Amino acid sequence: MTNDATNPENIERLEELIAAIGGYPDPRRASDEWKQVYKLLQKTALPSGMVNGVVGMRDAAGLAKLLDRLRAPAASPADVPSAETCQLAMKAFRKRQALTQLDDESKLGRSPLSKGADSRYSAIVPPDEWPESVWQELARQGKLIYIGHGFYELPTTT
Repeated sequence: MTNDATNPENIERLEELIAAIGGYPDPRRASDEWKQVYKLLQKTALPSGMVNGVVGMRDAAGLAKLLDRLRAPAASPADVPSAETCQLAMKAFRKRQALTQLDDESKLGRSPLSKGADSRYSAIVPPDEWPESVWQELARQGKLIYIGHGFYELPTTT
């Protein structure tokens, strides 16, 4: 058995676990099954934020969508956005993040005499002028981090 969760044996095991989780009156109570699902999904190329979100919330419908995504073939070259599109989308993302931060810092609740805390926004919903595939490609490239529920953030530099 390989360490790849996209092999047929692991997909079959995930299907069995989904069926077992569905057999519970409250799917969130299936602790052992969710642990096994998490271990299998960690071995995939799915974004870790997405896996953590589905397993953490014990979202049975989201789990079924992840399994469908594993079964689907890899994105064809036509689905992958061009480098120029990604560059323009990244520029728009940075601009949206800067505007969100400026908007937060200019609130009336901030006094120049207070400690003057900086904005704490790190993740935003990206501009919807570009399709989701652009943001997923940027996350795959490591230029953005998907943190769940449609939010992305820039990777931190240390």
